Amino acid sequence: MRILVDCRYIRPGKPDGIGRYTTGLVRALDRLHPVELLVSDPRQRDGLPDRPAHTLPAPTGAGEPFVARKVNRLLEGSTDAVVFSPMQTMGTLGRRYAVVLTVHDLIYYRHPAPPPWLAAPVRAIWRAYHLSWWPQRLLLSGADAVAVVSRATGDLVAAHRLTRRRVAVVPDATDFHLPAGAEPRTRPGGNRLVYAGSFMPYKNVAALARAAALLPGHELHFVSPVPPGVRSELERLAAPARPVFHDGVDDAGYRALLDGATALVSASRDEGFGLPVLEAMARGCPVVVSGIPAFREVAGDAGLFADPDDPAGFAEAVRSLDPEAAWTARSEQVRARAAAQTWDGAAEALLEVLEQAVARRRG
Repeated sequence: MRILVDCRYIRPGKPDGIGRYTTGLVRALDRLHPVELLVSDPRQRDGLPDRPAHTLPAPTGAGEPFVARKVNRLLEGSTDAVVFSPMQTMGTLGRRYAVVLTVHDLIYYRHPAPPPWLAAPVRAIWRAYHLSWWPQRLLLSGADAVAVVSRATGDLVAAHRLTRRRVAVVPDATDFHLPAGAEPRTRPGGNRLVYAGSFMPYKNVAALARAAALLPGHELHFVSPVPPGVRSELERLAAPARPVFHDGVDDAGYRALLDGATALVSASRDEGFGLPVLEAMARGCPVVVSGIPAFREVAGDAGLFADPDDPAGFAEAVRSLDPEAAWTARSEQVRARAAAQTWDGAAEALLEVLEQAVARRRG
C-alpha cells in the first residue's frame, strides 16, 4: 500500500493547528508504514521524515478541484494507493486512488458571523459560504472515508447527514508532554490565567475578561496577537484587573507561560477539538473551560467546567484551585489524562482508516 499525505496546508515558519496536526500525524504514521509527501513549497518538508516528496500546486489555487489529475499521474500503475488530506477541500474529481478527507469542525455553520476586522467583501463571501450544507456534502462525497478530530465533530457530521462514507475519529495530539516520570508539579505563584486562541466572536473572550474583573490578585494573559479595537474593549471589561497581552509567542515561550499558570481558561462556545486545552493538560496545567462537548471529550473528569455565559462561574472554578493540595491534585489529573492522547494512538487509528479505504476502493 502506498500512502501519500497532503502536506500543502503546512505554513512554513508559522505553524497553525492544521500544520501541527499534519506534522504530528506524518511523523507517527511513518513509524508504522512508510509515507510519501505532497507539498507545494519545499519548506513544508522541514521537520518531516526524509521520504519521497511530490510537488503539487498550492491548495488555495483555482485548479484545486482538478488536482486529482496530477496525483493520478504520480500514482500511474499503483493499485493500492491512498491519499490522506488533513482538510476536506482537496480536489478529488477524476481520481483513480483511495482518498480520506478530514473535517476538523463545523463551527462557522453554527456561528456564521465573520470576524469584524475582515474587509467587507470577504465578510460577505464568508457568510454566504456558510449559509448551506451542500458545499460540505459535495466535498465529502469525493472521499472513501472521512476522518474527524473528535467524537463531537463526528456527531455533528452525522446529525447534518454530511456523508454516507465511514466516519472515524483520528484525534489531535500534542508534543507538549512533560518528561515521563517527572515529579508532580507544585502550584506556581502569581495567580496567572492563560488564554491561547483567536478572538473570533464565538470564542467569547469577553466572558474571560469579565471573570478576571471578579478575581482580584489574578492576571489574565492573552497569548495570541490581538486584532485592532479588541484590546481596549477587553481592558474595559476586565477593569480593575489589567490583562497582559503577549501578541504571539513561540513554542518555548508558550510552554513557559503554561508552566507558570494557575490555569488555562477558555469560554469558547464551539470547538472541533480544543488543542490549547490538551497542550495545557500535557504540561500539568489545570484547565477551566466552557462545558461544550469537545472540551469535555478532551478534558474528561480532569477538567473544570463553567457555563460560557457565566463569568462568575468561571471565577468560582478558578478560586477552587487556590489551595495547594487542590491545585496539585488537579494538575496530576490533567497530566494523566493528556498522557493517553498521543500521536502514536492517532496514527494507529488513521492507518486502520487508510487500509479500509483502500479495501473499499478495490471493492
